[in-house]
Amino acid sequence: MADRADLVESAFDALGEAAALSDLDGKVVFWNRAAEGITGYHGGDVVGRRVRDLLELMVVGGSSQWVRTTGSEASGDRGSMARLRHLQGYEVQVFARVTTLRDGMGSRIGSAVLFHPADNIDSLPHGETNDARISESQMQLEDRLARLHEDFDRGDLPLGVLWISVDQAPELRGSHGCRACEAMLESMERTLASGLKPTEEIGRWGANDFLVLSHERSVAALVNHARTLAGLARTAEFRWWGDRISLTVSVGAVLAEQNESLSALLESAQAAMLASIHTGGNHVSCAQGRG
Repeated sequence: MADRADLVESAFDALGEAAALSDLDGKVVFWNRAAEGITGYHGGDVVGRRVRDLLELMVVGGSSQWVRTTGSEASGDRGSMARLRHLQGYEVQVFARVTTLRDGMGSRIGSAVLFHPADNIDSLPHGETNDARISESQMQLEDRLARLHEDFDRGDLPLGVLWISVDQAPELRGSHGCRACEAMLESMERTLASGLKPTEEIGRWGANDFLVLSHERSVAALVNHARTLAGLARTAEFRWWGDRISLTVSVGAVLAEQNESLSALLESAQAAMLASIHTGGNHVSCAQGRG
């Protein structure tokens, strides 16, 4: 029978995401197969080496660039983009997060770095944007969404998605400029966030869009929650140089179903959001066939 260490190692090797574990001295103690595939470096090349030395070797811009992009000892729910230099010389853009590892008593015993190619986000539908800051938000939320979807597949938690588009954003961007539109969207995000439940999350999902990750247990509850948020959005009046602009949102609400891919879930949420827009906006729609 395999011992505990073999089981843990096999579990990390089975991950589609790259994983690097380091001890308290900052030395790599485990480097899984996905990390080998993404970087070109095998476990024998890196285990026992200091993480900072590896970052200087692999990260474009060196270890200081990695610390700037990922954040030192970031929580497991945060992360950012970084560029790695493959062993063969070409660059790979990755989304990475750093997690502190602790024992059962809460004492720190090391760190884990998890990363995957940033191109993975292109397989999921999301709002269009050329803004690097919004793209980074998309990647952070996509990473969190992927992990919540895995939890849902295991039966841990229900998963609901609200795709929210601000109806006035395109017109405001054209009439008042990008700066005014971004100020409005930041205000709207704060307004929507004030109506979320403690376990819910919100993030930018495009130039005009937000995504809310929820754990409502029924379609009816999710739709009612979406309507509450839409009502809250109508209270978020925006002023720009004396102009008073009333705001509304179009919302697509979807509750995840068993054996449904993450891309299919988001496609349903997007279709429901577009259906709300096509009714004239200021509306909540649920994906067809979902109650």
